[in-house]
Amino acid sequence: MNLLETSLPGAWVIDSKSLQDNRGAFSRIFCALELQEILGSRTIVQINHSITRDVGSIRGLHYQKTPHAELKIIRCLKGRVFDVAVDLRQGSPTFLKWNAVELTPRSNLAYVIPEGCAHGFQVLEANSELLYLHTAFYTPTSEVAVRFDDPRISVNWPLTPTNVSVKDKSHPLLNEGFEGVII
Repeated sequence: MNLLETSLPGAWVIDSKSLQDNRGAFSRIFCALELQEILGSRTIVQINHSITRDVGSIRGLHYQKTPHAELKIIRCLKGRVFDVAVDLRQGSPTFLKWNAVELTPRSNLAYVIPEGCAHGFQVLEANSELLYLHTAFYTPTSEVAVRFDDPRISVNWPLTPTNVSVKDKSHPLLNEGFEGVII
């Protein structure tokens, strides 16, 4: 596994090597020892799987606030997605900046999204499937979100959004007084 830094502190791309032969391929997609630099004392406590059918669909931008803030590792199992992290950490040098990685099964990449960053994605290929590894349990009372089209963030989605849930459309825009989340 190769760990590649992104423009957001604490957000990484994991490049898993694929061993291929005439039978197919084999990849290590998680190794606590190799990911020690990223995980530190954290452990993976929950793994989720999503399927999003329609091209142009957007999920997000979601995060959990303290004390249930979580680091996420996102990997695409099927299809192709534009995966986004938005830095909402108070005092961060990249506050309100975003970074995106295109994830596909062929690329063998995973995206690490640290605590205090919102996560969302847009589907670029129908029936895309994502696997999420989390360092905190999902806690509905700690769930927070930023609207996908918030002008203070201005994510440059590659496609016109075609399918966004009512819940994701109803998240508030960040107000001018928003100073970020404390981790």
